[in-house]
Amino acid sequence: MRVMVGMSGGVDSSVAAALLLEDGHDVVGVTMKLWGGAQDSGCCSVGDVEDARRAAQQLGIAHHVFNFSDDFERDVVGPYVSAHARGRTPNPCVECNRHLKFDRLLVRAADLGFDAVATGHPARVAGPTGRRRLLRGRDRAKDQSYVLYMLTPAQLDRVLLPVGELTKEEVRARAAELGLRTADKPESQDTCFITASGGREAFLGDRIALRPGRVLDTAGRALGTVPAVELVTVGQRRGLGALGPGRRYAVAVDVEAGTVTVGTSEDLLAGAVVIDSATWTSGTRPAAGRAIDVQMSAHGRPGAGIWDGASTIVLVEAHRRPAAGQSVVLYDGAEVLGGGIAA
Repeated sequence: MRVMVGMSGGVDSSVAAALLLEDGHDVVGVTMKLWGGAQDSGCCSVGDVEDARRAAQQLGIAHHVFNFSDDFERDVVGPYVSAHARGRTPNPCVECNRHLKFDRLLVRAADLGFDAVATGHPARVAGPTGRRRLLRGRDRAKDQSYVLYMLTPAQLDRVLLPVGELTKEEVRARAAELGLRTADKPESQDTCFITASGGREAFLGDRIALRPGRVLDTAGRALGTVPAVELVTVGQRRGLGALGPGRRYAVAVDVEAGTVTVGTSEDLLAGAVVIDSATWTSGTRPAAGRAIDVQMSAHGRPGAGIWDGASTIVLVEAHRRPAAGQSVVLYDGAEVLGGGIAA
């Protein structure tokens, strides 16, 4: 099988390429150049491109760089900025996977005659062609199935996730055995286009007007101000100023009104979650009344729920609600059924 491996310059994708070679596939490494602005690190910095090239060289495979920066600006950065301007909290990694890694790259791979695209995401694809399923990775602490929920059945038929059966320690051990320069490379945790020095404030401030906002309690009493209401997300505790005794969290953000409402951790709890823009990895929308597990952040604790068949998950126990714009993913045990965006 001819396989195009998306190599980010990290240890996971380097080992993914090595495993496919061991299995006898015809492997070519590709790194996507996505962001041309300032950055500290990420999956497309100059250093990461060089790490990917060197890993491919060590493995004896060809390596190419595809420039998808215009697509990235249009489909990831632009919507990220727009979401913040509306008081929503976007997930740019999900949108990068949706539009770039598993759309633009899959199309390019098909055009070049490749049978499949592989990445280093710690998740699993199982089952025969036409009935493929997306599963959590074996290493639950590193599982990334949450950010892949948007994959369609047709895409799953052409996607390989070779490291999903390994723990992170096993991945690093394999890389060390192969002498790969990425074996001890730290994981990238941050949004690739946001620098540590400037942060979201500098990035968004160059693109939209950031406006001060009033901080209110749940009774509507004024408690203080924030420098930019567009930078506040539901669930946030820091950066809201001194608000009196006890911990206070942002429980609502209204950009149009210029207000941030704060409350206790109990005020963040919800008995149901509504999603829109749903996609179904399993191929079919779950039937009304189906019991599911729901995960509302990349590293969050799943909660039990009941799907209503349309857009609402009724939670068995009250759960901290996601910020509008965040991904909400439905599972049946280890299998990803699909998900959507918190309304």
